[in-house]
Amino acid sequence: MVGAATRVVRVRTEVAAVAKTFDYAVPAGWREDVRVGTRVRAPFHGRTVRGWVVDEDAGSPEGVEVLPLKSWLGWGPPPALVDLAQWAAWRWAGPASFFLRTASPATIVGALPPTPAPGPPADTSSPWPDGLELARPGVTVVRQPPLTDPIDLVVSVIEDPAVRARVGSVLVLVPSSGWAQRLTARLERRGYPIAGSWEQARAGWPVVVGSRTGAWAPVPVLAAAVVLDAHDAAYREESAPTYSAVEVLIERAQREGVPCLLATPVPPVALVARADLRTLAPTRLQERAGWPVLERVDRRGADPRSGMFSEEFVRLARSALDDAAARERGPLVCVYNRTGGARLLACRHCGELARCDRCGAAAAQPRGEEVLRCPRCDESRPVVCAACGRLRMKTLRVGVSRLREELAALLGAEVGEVAGPRAAGPDAPVPDAPVLIGTEAVLHRVRRAAAVAFLDIDLHLLAPRLSATEDTLALFVRAARLVGARGTGAPWARMQAQTRVPDHPLLQAVAVGEPTAVLAEEVAVRRSSGLPPFSALALVSGALAPAYAESLRQEIEAGTAGGVATASGTDLSVAPLGDERFLLRAGTHEPLCDLLARTPRPPGRGLRVELDPVSL
Repeated sequence: MVGAATRVVRVRTEVAAVAKTFDYAVPAGWREDVRVGTRVRAPFHGRTVRGWVVDEDAGSPEGVEVLPLKSWLGWGPPPALVDLAQWAAWRWAGPASFFLRTASPATIVGALPPTPAPGPPADTSSPWPDGLELARPGVTVVRQPPLTDPIDLVVSVIEDPAVRARVGSVLVLVPSSGWAQRLTARLERRGYPIAGSWEQARAGWPVVVGSRTGAWAPVPVLAAAVVLDAHDAAYREESAPTYSAVEVLIERAQREGVPCLLATPVPPVALVARADLRTLAPTRLQERAGWPVLERVDRRGADPRSGMFSEEFVRLARSALDDAAARERGPLVCVYNRTGGARLLACRHCGELARCDRCGAAAAQPRGEEVLRCPRCDESRPVVCAACGRLRMKTLRVGVSRLREELAALLGAEVGEVAGPRAAGPDAPVPDAPVLIGTEAVLHRVRRAAAVAFLDIDLHLLAPRLSATEDTLALFVRAARLVGARGTGAPWARMQAQTRVPDHPLLQAVAVGEPTAVLAEEVAVRRSSGLPPFSALALVSGALAPAYAESLRQEIEAGTAGGVATASGTDLSVAPLGDERFLLRAGTHEPLCDLLARTPRPPGRGLRVELDPVSL
């Protein structure tokens, strides 16, 4: 029995398959502080498991025996993150324990270090106009050209009087750990104390810098949030639950009523389409100056004997190899994505790409079928060239390794191959060669380049993925930072893109340094087609997917009969995609997430639920 003076707390365990919380008694002899977020060990089905206190005054019905906690495991996330973890579990159909683990230390933390002063005011003046409410509450998209130094924005937020008055922590997210280390070093040289451990962040140090998991940094009071390169795909978790760190930080800032600034040269459609965001944009002259020169090479009428290397590319390569200044600046970087999302087909006569008439994506010819089919929207048409009417098509596909051999023979120079981290290991060194070729991973692993050449940008531009436009713009942003601004370097310091669609709006927008036009067009297309973010999608896959999809159908039918779907103002549907894959669709996230939350999952392993899938 629980005595009248016994304190009862509610605990969420680390057992991911158990969504329920359980009540436990705090032993009378404990001197440790037990509050919301505290990590504890508790008895559970004949064993002990770790967990978090989610309610420090749960109470208990009379006559119910409550087991005592076994041990105290130190500090955990603050109460605000405990509540946020529950929301994230609903939003991305995952266990709340996953997010609580992300927000918790790897070891037991029994005490917190003292909190230092915020640091001296910056010596440099703010680059932002006087009177601009940069750090007012709400979400703001700051559109900065790729060659803008983001530290000015970060310092402006830290130094903002309204932010300092909140006496909390400024949380800064960057796409990678390497970038986080460099930004931390630069801020420390300016005199700002940066949290270097979980304990320091939990103690409320003035500035916290992190990558994707930094969205769950355990700062007790959030003063402001800044996301650099908010468009970067690195902010999205690949394994389930597939949460977005940008969305987590937006929700966190809105809950605490603090400013959240999202800096990016190319705002993703999900941000552009939101009505509750404001945008700060540079002048057209400033934006254009922040992009390097882009040379578009039309390959539609190219001599087949030239292979993947056009005359324009050879001239660029020769100028970069023969110039001593170019060799000192960095290698010539060649990008070719051998694992591109589509098999590209082109007319054997005129070289025109086979493209979908409806959405413009690359069309493929499925094995055993006599039609061209779009993997994006499933539109089909006869195997006929839309430009010249010929019937014969050729497949455009080669591998990076083969291209490296051909390029080395062509240029008479050493050519290094850069593979992704999965193929070469995360710490594999970049080859010391004047020319580098690789997939898009080469843009992540090289810091500077004499020039960047996309040997076939159409593999990215016309990929049958919903995110093809955003992914291609992100590649150009990375390439731009390796090359430098237009008008500031030698003629070889530029980006080059070989393509069979040189008049594509995206290429035209990058060439003039104004990507907003193509983003606005992408928003219009998705709005008219009912595609995300103007709808909500979830992908269910795995051996248990058929059984779960059937349960979802039954739940939808039951909800429709009871008026649930009608009351939500949106339609829910489940459609098979083949290979144990099913697509769930709804008008908004709320009914879709509610459906996934209330539908029991079949026992066992072999089920993956991906909200906002990027592979479609």
